[in-house]
Amino acid sequence: MREAGSEGRESLVRLVAWWGLAVNLLLAAFKVAAGWLGNSHAVVADGIHSVTDIITDAAVILGSYFWSRPADDTHPYGHKRLETTISIFIGAMLFLAGAGIGWEAVTSIYKPHAGHPKMIAFVAAAVSIVVKEALYQWTRSAGRRAKSVSLTANAWHHRLDAFSSFPVLVAVGVAFFYPQFHLLDHVAAFFVAILICYASIGIILSGFRELVDQGAPSEVCQQIRNIVMSHPAVRQVHNIRTRYAGSLLCVDLHVVVDSLMTVYEGHRVAEQVKKMLREQGPDVLDAEVHIEPAEAAVKETVKTAQ
Repeated sequence: MREAGSEGRESLVRLVAWWGLAVNLLLAAFKVAAGWLGNSHAVVADGIHSVTDIITDAAVILGSYFWSRPADDTHPYGHKRLETTISIFIGAMLFLAGAGIGWEAVTSIYKPHAGHPKMIAFVAAAVSIVVKEALYQWTRSAGRRAKSVSLTANAWHHRLDAFSSFPVLVAVGVAFFYPQFHLLDHVAAFFVAILICYASIGIILSGFRELVDQGAPSEVCQQIRNIVMSHPAVRQVHNIRTRYAGSLLCVDLHVVVDSLMTVYEGHRVAEQVKKMLREQGPDVLDAEVHIEPAEAAVKETVKTAQ
């Protein structure tokens, strides 16, 4: 069953991604043209980086139509892992773009320069910083509200564009006023490439940790434990296991209750615990609650100790 409010969240993801795609399309065209007309390798490289943003925006839009689908016979846990796959794809695209920009910066360093950078290249870098930072803030905020790892990854893609434009702005500005230092334009392009590759590796590793079912950190598990123990009928909780489905958690745990409790009462406790975790927990998508009678739990503890 689709979680409550998921349709609204996916609509928000698509809306932000569509706006991001439109802005990146205009910005990429402007920066590539300004870099070419303004004799700046760094600004052209920055424009190519924005082209990769267009691809990742499109991936988020297309992917959102699939990962929002409810569970079915072939995907009983839903399709949220597709969102993780999309975030890895974004990281891979970033890395390839960074490697290409770095290669071009190094191999073209001794090639004859068309001339020192012009003012239009400086303006393009400045505009990029303002626009991409604004896009990052909006996308990150939307990613948090929608609890979307792919949208959050895309937000950092925008922030990286803003960061990478700073050295470009400085290098182009210096080269504009001091043409003899046009080498800085290549240095800035290479620095942009390093930033891109570094960020992409972080996004890729984060996605792989989810794909190999890495559990939630200890503080999150403790939060889950505290929520469950707040139920008046729960005596003990153990065997807490977690795994991520996108940015949301799937939880599996054992709850100890009074051994004289009826099956019906135990089932009610399990359902109440599950509801508490979904409403109060750390972004819990679903929870599997196993009920154990107190006497059986004590015997299991003694057996384990022996």
